Amino acid sequence: MAVDVLIPTLGESITEAVIVKWAKADGDAVATDDLLLELETEKASVEIRAEQAGVLQLVRREGETVQVGDVVARITESDGRATKKSPAAVAAPTSAPASPAAPSTAPLSPAVARLVREHDIDPATVPGSGPKGRLTKGDVLAHLEKPAPAPATRPAASKDGEDIVALTPLRRRIADRLVQAQHTAAILTTFNEIDMTGVLALRARYKERFKERHGVGLGFMSFFARACVTALHEIPAVNAEIRGTDVVYKRYVNLGVAVGSERGLVVPVVPHAEQRTFAELEKEIERLAGLARSGKLSIDDLSGGTFTISNGGVYGSLMSTPILNPPQSGILGMHKIEKRPVVVDDQIVIRPMMYVALSYDHRLVDGEQAVTFLVRVKERIEDPSRLLLEV
Repeated sequence: MAVDVLIPTLGESITEAVIVKWAKADGDAVATDDLLLELETEKASVEIRAEQAGVLQLVRREGETVQVGDVVARITESDGRATKKSPAAVAAPTSAPASPAAPSTAPLSPAVARLVREHDIDPATVPGSGPKGRLTKGDVLAHLEKPAPAPATRPAASKDGEDIVALTPLRRRIADRLVQAQHTAAILTTFNEIDMTGVLALRARYKERFKERHGVGLGFMSFFARACVTALHEIPAVNAEIRGTDVVYKRYVNLGVAVGSERGLVVPVVPHAEQRTFAELEKEIERLAGLARSGKLSIDDLSGGTFTISNGGVYGSLMSTPILNPPQSGILGMHKIEKRPVVVDDQIVIRPMMYVALSYDHRLVDGEQAVTFLVRVKERIEDPSRLLLEV
């Protein structure tokens, strides 16, 4: 008997995904827990593994969009005995085809043989509906009527020299959320600049010992994360959200950190950042960034953020206006550190400076609150000892 490989529940409000890659080919032998395929949803990549050993029969192709509950493959036991279904499996929709028997070894009728020969079809890939799974002419015709979508990552070159590539679910989701943010929030941005001398000196003095002690490098993100966490406690409106007709103020900080990947910008979340040390923040940010770049983030890794930090400086950006990540009310944009002449104690000196930007939802956050929040971040970065003393 064949056991269906079904698309499991993918997370709240996610109903479809794209098959990015099959790790096994049609007819391959698979072992329990072998990686079968990789899906891409609007939020993250999801791996599906074999729940039992057997022979794999593919039903859906790379590049196809599939729904939760769809049958994408079948695993047939070599000894033909029935097996139990995956605990993650859910009942297929009533419109989904029933699971056929294993491919029939009966000879093809002349009409069927001619069709499969003319259209270069492997009969084993077409489920048969005839007696004992025998392939019928209707089965082949139905198979030919199905569209064969091209893989989403393969460009189609047109005659005028353009490359046309379908938007991935992740890209579509990014586009939808950016437009949603512009339409639903009153977004304003306030700017400031930060003298990075103190942080640079502290990192230079302790980065080697920090790495030896904690096994992770001491970056800038943990300083800004801690500065934001303390500033959010002082200005809670920046960590709040509008929910219907209510304002929800959060006493915790689930910190989103924007990470660029080959598939687009994703924002994994560090839960309860307010409870973490510098080393714990650095380790978690490094772990999430690695998962993001390898496309291995889970749905949970991307859920529940209350405030976001985006660092355009890693790409050389000197100044930008970051867009809110709904339903959050604030996002901090970090930028490139650049030496500039500034006035300190009535003297012109050269200092490593960074422009920072806070975009905020003016429906909830007043201008005074936004400016005060950014000033508090500036004060703590310019005097990093305040982060350690929490003053």
